[in-house]
This record gives sequence, structure tokens and C-alpha cells, in this order.
Amino acid sequence: MEHDPPPASGLTPDELGRLGLLVQQSLPAYLEDLATLVNIDCGSYTKAGVDRVGRWTALFLERLGARVTVHPNATLGDTVVGTILGHGEDQGPRRGRGSASHDQGARVLLIGHLDTVFPEGTAAARPYRTEGGRAYGPGVTDMKSGLLAGLYGILALRGLLEADRSPNAWPPFASLTFVANPDEEIGSPASTPIIRGLARDTDLCFVLECARANGDIVSARKGTLDLRITVTGRAAHAGVEPEKGRSAILEAAHQIQELHALNGRWPGVTCNVGVVHGGTRPNVVAESAALEVDLRAVMRADLEAAAAAVADLAAHPAVPDTSVRVEELHRHWPMEQLERSGRLVDQARAIGERLGFEVRDVATGGASDANTTAGMGVPTLDGLGPIGGSDHAPTEYLELDSIVPRTTLLAGLLLAVARDPVVAGWRDESTAR
Repeated sequence: MEHDPPPASGLTPDELGRLGLLVQQSLPAYLEDLATLVNIDCGSYTKAGVDRVGRWTALFLERLGARVTVHPNATLGDTVVGTILGHGEDQGPRRGRGSASHDQGARVLLIGHLDTVFPEGTAAARPYRTEGGRAYGPGVTDMKSGLLAGLYGILALRGLLEADRSPNAWPPFASLTFVANPDEEIGSPASTPIIRGLARDTDLCFVLECARANGDIVSARKGTLDLRITVTGRAAHAGVEPEKGRSAILEAAHQIQELHALNGRWPGVTCNVGVVHGGTRPNVVAESAALEVDLRAVMRADLEAAAAAVADLAAHPAVPDTSVRVEELHRHWPMEQLERSGRLVDQARAIGERLGFEVRDVATGGASDANTTAGMGVPTLDGLGPIGGSDHAPTEYLELDSIVPRTTLLAGLLLAVARDPVVAGWRDESTAR
């Protein structure tokens, strides 16, 4: 709107320059911590390793002055939550969304994850190393560097504001909550309820996945639905009396063809049968088969329609006397770009321009915790970590020269939104509704 102040108007060039200097000064410590975390095996199901990274993160959050809460889990890693409360917010119970005044700043949620996709032994087989301006190792980009960018960005911001010695300069937020998620790589089954509970009491969310390989941040993501489809038939001797059998594999083949035919039926919808299991021996008509399916869509309505189509296929098998059952394993609703998220994009672009680089926002096909918060109507940006690529692959890498500018961008963005009266006004509008 015409009366809105320009993006990042509350952040002076001097402050941004000093933030960059503070981040630069902390780079040796950042790199030392990066090596430590990358060299810990912390695949999603390696609870001991995930919790080791979680304890390390909790100690760092306590150094920042956060109140840390650990949500234990018996099989997956524990979820770590650190909260820094603004002035006037530290007495009594937390107030609901919409209760803080403008001068207390925004309620900000940061999310990073502790887990990787790699099995035990990967860190020993290919430990952290640097070569040609890049760092390599399991999880170096997805997302140890983003996790550290969040922590070191807050550290630099605190150093900046405390150096000014202005009363109540730190923290500039009504609240800043940092979630260290232990199970993002498997769809956040344990942490999603915690994230949803915190998101109800926040004004905006920044997710610390790394920027795309070309430096883009992420303002929209496809929704994902992971399915297991089980086909049941009837076993029989394939040579003596095959007519008595009902092949689950044959029905699975029909299902696979029809599932792949869903690709493009709605704009941006993709469907992939990635894993197939079935049968016992070549001379036995298969009694059972199982498919693992990845279904994605740009819009929530299209994801719902595609899921309904899958259910319809299961209800009408092509092979007589077979049955098909669909089981939902994980679901992330699409991260559709909200109108208010555009304000956050504008802030990031303005700060990036001051730092000397272009910030562009894109939509991407992968899901993250940003899908959860955006799906709740919380303005959300993702891809705010340093630049890297080849996620989930042995060649995963991090561009070392992106650490300082991207961590400075994040720190500056935190300060800009904390001071933005437009963002504070969102809370008042939510209350009015």
C-alpha cells in the first residue's frame, strides 16, 4: 500500500555493515562448528547422533540467552526449542497471537533441522573437507550450514544491539523462537505438532534450508504426499494351476500405469512410483505386492484431487478378485506464496541489494517445514541459509564464500522485520478478525 514504509527502512546502512563485520569475525568459529556437526552421523533414525547435535544446539541457544525446552522422543531424536522473549514478555504465561504491542516487535519463528538422510558410517567414510572454495560432507548443505547461519545470525544481531548500549535494544522482538527439528528428512512426524503449536503464536517464519545453487531463496514449495499401496491377490502354482491364482504383481502393474498417468493431469502435479516389492518365487502367482508412491502438487486443491484419484484407482482394481489398500505415510500441504510473504521477499531483496547481490525468490518441488507454517497462513520464507547444492548426494557441497553474506542477510532480515510496523500491523489485523 502507498502508506507502507519501504522495505528494510528500519535498518541503517551502518548497522548492516557492522552486522557483516561481526559475522566475518565469527567465521573461524562457524567453520570449526560446521566441521564438528558434519562429522556426526545423524541420519533421521540415528537417534544418538541426532540428539548429540541437538544437545550442541541447545547449549548454543543457551549462550544466546534463550530459554530451552527439549521435547523427548523414544525412537526419533528429541526436538529442541529455544525462546528469547522480548521486554515485557517474560512475566507470566505466554500471551496468544495478536496480544503484543507494536513497540515489542514481531513474534518470529526460525526452523532448522538436525537430521540428515545418510546412514551410520557415512561421516567416517567421507568426513568434512574443503577444496576449491567449497566444503563437503554429509549434511554440509542440508542443513548444518543453515542451522549454523541461524545461530550465528542471532549472535551477530545480539552483538550489534548490545554494543549500542541503548535501553531495551536487545532483543528487538516480542519473541524469537528457534526450533531444531530432529526428523525433517522423514516428513517431521514427531516435530510437526510442536511446530504447529508454536506457529499459532507467531507472526512470521523463516526456514533455514540453504539457498538454491544459484542463490535463490524459496517463497513457494510443492506439497507432498507419501503413500504405500498394498495389493493383495491369491497365490497358486504358476505351472500346474495358474488359473486359480490372482496375481498381485499384475494388478500392481495396472496401478503403476494409471498412477503415472496422473502426471500433469492437474498443473504441476507429479506422481512417481519409486519402490516396488512383490512375489516370492518365479513359479508362484504373486499373492502380494507393495508400491511406494511420491505424489506432489503446487496447489492444495490439486493435491487433494490427485489423492482422491489414487483412492479411486485402488477402489477399482483391473484384475478380478484382487484388492488394493492405500496408506498415507507423510503429508506436507503445499507452501503457497501468501500475500504477506511478499513483504518478506521485498525485505530480503532490499537487504541483499545493500549487501551487493541480487536476491530472487522461486518456487521449488521439494517440501520442508515451511509447508507446515505457510499452510497455517503464517507468512513464511525458506532457503535463507548459505548457498550449496547436490543435497542428499555424496557430492553435496557448500559455497564457503556465501557463508558471511548470507548469514548477514539473515541477521539483517531479522532486524528489519522486528522493526517493521507493517509486520506489527498484521498482528492487529489478525486480532480484529
